[in-house]
Amino acid sequence: MTTTTLAALVPLLPFLGAVAGLALGRTAPGFVRPLAILPTLTAAVLAAIVAVRQGGGRAIDAATQLTPTGSVPIDLALHLDGFAVLVAVLVGLVATCVQLYSTAYLRDDARYPSYAALVSLFTSAMLLVVYSGDLMVLLVGWEVMGICSYFLVGHYWETPEARAASLKAFLVTKLGDVPFLIGLFALAADTGSFRITKILAAVTNGGLDHPTLIALLLLAGVAGKSAQFPLHTWLPDAMAGPTPVSALIHAATMVAAGIYFVARMLPVFAASGAALTVLAVMAAVTMIGSGLAALAQDDIKRVLAYSTIGQLGYMSGALAVADRGAAVFHLISHGAFKAVLFLAAGVVIHAAGTNSLAAMSRMGGLARRIPDAYWTMTVALLALAAIPPFAGFFSKEAVLVAAEHTALGDRTVAPAAAGWTILIAGLLAAVLTAAYATRLWLLAFRGRGAELPDHGKQPLAMTSVLWILAVPTIAFGLTVGAIGDWFDGHALTPSLTTAVLSTGVGLVGGLVTYGAWRHTTALAARTPIGAVAAHPGAEPALVEAEAMTSHTAAYGTIADAPDPADPGRLLLGPLHRHAVTGFHLDALYTAVFVRPVQGAARLVRFLDRTVVDTYVNGSGAVTRLLGTAVRRAQTGNVQTYLSALLAGSLVLAIAAVVFANVNAGS
Repeated sequence: MTTTTLAALVPLLPFLGAVAGLALGRTAPGFVRPLAILPTLTAAVLAAIVAVRQGGGRAIDAATQLTPTGSVPIDLALHLDGFAVLVAVLVGLVATCVQLYSTAYLRDDARYPSYAALVSLFTSAMLLVVYSGDLMVLLVGWEVMGICSYFLVGHYWETPEARAASLKAFLVTKLGDVPFLIGLFALAADTGSFRITKILAAVTNGGLDHPTLIALLLLAGVAGKSAQFPLHTWLPDAMAGPTPVSALIHAATMVAAGIYFVARMLPVFAASGAALTVLAVMAAVTMIGSGLAALAQDDIKRVLAYSTIGQLGYMSGALAVADRGAAVFHLISHGAFKAVLFLAAGVVIHAAGTNSLAAMSRMGGLARRIPDAYWTMTVALLALAAIPPFAGFFSKEAVLVAAEHTALGDRTVAPAAAGWTILIAGLLAAVLTAAYATRLWLLAFRGRGAELPDHGKQPLAMTSVLWILAVPTIAFGLTVGAIGDWFDGHALTPSLTTAVLSTGVGLVGGLVTYGAWRHTTALAARTPIGAVAAHPGAEPALVEAEAMTSHTAAYGTIADAPDPADPGRLLLGPLHRHAVTGFHLDALYTAVFVRPVQGAARLVRFLDRTVVDTYVNGSGAVTRLLGTAVRRAQTGNVQTYLSALLAGSLVLAIAAVVFANVNAGS
């Protein structure tokens, strides 16, 4: 088969698996798990073959007209460059691991067939975004992911947290998608095409008439999809969905789509220095704000969610200094270790019976009971904290080096101010990242207290994928000298200055957090566990759902726990109460947007029911009264009709005589 044929099969196979899984879910449930795993696994293998054939060389393009429009045509097009083929491999690998993990995690879930089909459809949509060479086709995958996320985040729809989170994720991302769609049409109007290659050629030749406006409109959609400030608030709440869904959204789909889109269309954004500056400020606020918020969260998955927001901020920062190679390098590296972190968190929640770090810190022997999750999560947290030689170190260094070159004027594509903004924010975020990674590890695996009932050995389907994903977490960064061809031929090797600075501040952040933990450990006995909902032998998904419910019941919120032994509370001081709520952005949006819209809706309802309906109902009542009066005259008696006729005739005759006399007298 040709490379383009293989590439076309990559998004098609998971889609067919989703359709078949939905069709056979009730009639032949035994086929559901093979239909979930095998098409996705085959797509991952084909994506790897496509990557090898492409080899980081010249981009492969193929297209056929999808439909004539009379103006700007829409093509079913493929565009396979080094970025696309490597990201597709990541998507296929993570999706396969998630499907395999889910067979054990949701083994007794009655809704597993629809869940597995939605995960396959989610994967297919992301692969369509990655390989698409036409913006309208890309938009189809973009929107399908939004629909899938709504259903998957709301998988535990019986719980109010899941219902609210799914609706919030859908609405916030759609809020960004409206200007995004307008930006796509404006871009096509300026360049005369939806084809990515033609658009980039037109931009290179100066064919973009409104670069700043178009770039800012597109950035709104990217901020929503990739959870960047100020549209990031949906992502922490999306942790109400099953843990494998969180891994898929955070590591390989959805949030990666926005970053990938900007990387693919970077010349459009680079045509406007103002847009790059806005992107740099957005990335800096995202990095620092999410790091502070992560340090305050009690739910282990919410810590990882804010971590994802911060790491996406690094990727946005690389794009703000016009280095898409560094951005995609960190996207792939982050995808590997973040998938490990979420899937390992699922094992931890199952074993501990809680998602609360405060509760885990009162448990003994958790690391010994789940060695696979312990070791792989340790490796992934080291990668997250950018400790060498793990993948996160090399990819984060690539971002900081790009920012350094722009700040010092070695590269002039982006404003120097953007470079300094990303460099300083990146170093501050490195301290915070190391701090919350250390805090998570200490509270989860170095707890002191009685051991809870053991759930037994974790299923092989859940533990094996952790080691599979740990391989790129450890080794991907070591290939930095050999993979430059896939990243526009740019060098991704770290520089001595930024390596020493970022590693040094990271170590400081970790050591300070360790010292704070040692100081607060003596206070651990003051707060009971409270939120644990352990059920030995129950499926992991059930344990997770009950853990979320019990956490809110015990502490009043999913985000916080009144724990004096939390080192994050000591480090943040008075800032903790603000950081734990995400700096009250949800409350601000509720006051500024939600309540006014609800008030306007109530006003419209009042006007409709009280004013408009009064006139409508009044006209109907008058008609009914007239009808009643006329109906009383219809007695069916002929004598009555003749009497009325004669009386009427007499009245008319008298009126005629009177009228004639009046006229004669005048």
